[in-house]
Amino acid sequence: MKKSITILIISVLIQSVTGLETDEFFLDERDALIQLRDLVTSSSNLHVNWTERACISANQSIWAGVGCSDWHVTHLVLEGIQLTSSLPLPPMLFQNLTFLTKLSFTNNSLHGPLPDLTNLVHLQYVFLSKNNFSGSIPYTYIDLPELTKLELQENELSGQIPPFNQQTLIAFNVSSNQLGGPVPQTRVLQSFPESSYANNLGLCGSIPGMSSCPLAPAPAPSSFQPPARAGGGLQPWSIAVIAATALLVGLSVLCCYIRKAKEKDEPEVVGEVYKEKADDSETSMKLEFLERPVFELDDLLRSAAEVIGRGKLGTTYKAVLDCGSVVAVKRLENVKATSNKEFAQQMQVLGNIKHQNLAEIISFYHSKEEKIIVYDYVDDQSLFTMLHEGQGIALDWTSRATIINEIATALGHLHRNSASHGNLKSSNVLIHTAAGTTAPPRVRLTDYGLLGIAPPQMLAAGRTPEAVAGKRLNPRMADVYCLGIVVLEMVTGRAAKAAESSGDDLSGWVREAVSIDWSTDIVDMQIVGEREGYEDMLKLTEMALQCTDQSPERRPEISQVLTMIQDIIV
Repeated sequence: MKKSITILIISVLIQSVTGLETDEFFLDERDALIQLRDLVTSSSNLHVNWTERACISANQSIWAGVGCSDWHVTHLVLEGIQLTSSLPLPPMLFQNLTFLTKLSFTNNSLHGPLPDLTNLVHLQYVFLSKNNFSGSIPYTYIDLPELTKLELQENELSGQIPPFNQQTLIAFNVSSNQLGGPVPQTRVLQSFPESSYANNLGLCGSIPGMSSCPLAPAPAPSSFQPPARAGGGLQPWSIAVIAATALLVGLSVLCCYIRKAKEKDEPEVVGEVYKEKADDSETSMKLEFLERPVFELDDLLRSAAEVIGRGKLGTTYKAVLDCGSVVAVKRLENVKATSNKEFAQQMQVLGNIKHQNLAEIISFYHSKEEKIIVYDYVDDQSLFTMLHEGQGIALDWTSRATIINEIATALGHLHRNSASHGNLKSSNVLIHTAAGTTAPPRVRLTDYGLLGIAPPQMLAAGRTPEAVAGKRLNPRMADVYCLGIVVLEMVTGRAAKAAESSGDDLSGWVREAVSIDWSTDIVDMQIVGEREGYEDMLKLTEMALQCTDQSPERRPEISQVLTMIQDIIV
């Protein structure tokens, strides 16, 4: 710790003497922000705050609303500060902020066309709602490869919605605008509820609750040709249970996850259910409970559902029963051609593994082409959100150590019960923090036990060196590797995906820092000042590097990992 602080002080002194500013290497980024500053007025008085350097250190900025990482500007968040401009923002204003991951101008008074975000390939979060933006949604937004959340509601946007189909997109809202035409028939856009499109009188489509389009809808503008779609896709869909060989018998509603609309003023339909025809006789859908059934079909028909997440494996929904019980349902989309018997056996095994650090599996459904898992609903934030999106409370080192121990404990319980996780990553670690108390955070893992059901390349286990090399996976050693990556995320504050985008994995980045005698400050800026835990951080980093060894045979067993963790933090 002292060595890192000394290096930082020396660096600052050298810069002050020579006049060299580290981020002079990225003057284009600073110039873009200065141009924005000079174009707008706000209640934050950016002209006073935005001076000198944008990034005062590799991962810190004192400019209001600006965040830095590796000396690059990565966050631009100016919300609710009466931001306005006498002229529309220049189209190319943000083109030099090439490392930007989050852009938010929510609740201001900006007008003119939406900003051009072309080539911002790292951009994940775009929040431009509650302004006066007008014109169409740029079609170039569909080319943002990592777009995760897009909020454009409460503006004056017109025209048609581009065919967004990024698999990363889990939140989308264009309500309260002047948009028109059909909602594009992409699987991603069809997965969002009618509320994402509400109060646009010209919109139509097959989204439940939305007005149907005419038989011959207007063609897309000639300047844009939507990409060809492989296969026909299914619309509408949400958590529908659909058999490819099914004969449509009638519409009903899937339990806890679906609402059905029979009349205009009734709840919207979130999905459709088809009955499967097998052995020349019709058989209706049936959920299989791991213990006694906890709700009746009528309860399910009356329940409502909303999308709470979307990933490579499928879509997850929150469903609320009339009695107040809440469950989460995951509709698996990219699964192996496992038989119903194999899937049921796997679910039975997982459902019988009870632990306080595992999200409990309540029931499941399987047909020839559909696989659905119902979990006990956990209304908590993911570790990924808390570490990398700056939401919720900050995690001090003591909290992080507790979380690491509970993740390892849950893995140990799975391994002792002849199971593995297979998809351990920070987004699948749910964290509960009790507001107003000093109680330590509690962990629950989700998406576990899917390695035999989903292809490895769709899971976190597919990122291990052996999987990348096409070698046979040892599920337990893959779990240990993934645990090591999560530990490194918690020590460094650096997202594993960000490291991959730079051509390396997170463990490789840390190993390089270690190889040069820790001259690179790897510790997350949020906890770098916690001197009491600094030695523990380094010890856990060394343990994580053992877990992420290139060779599975050299990685420790989870029981050994638990012993190391408890020796360090207790």
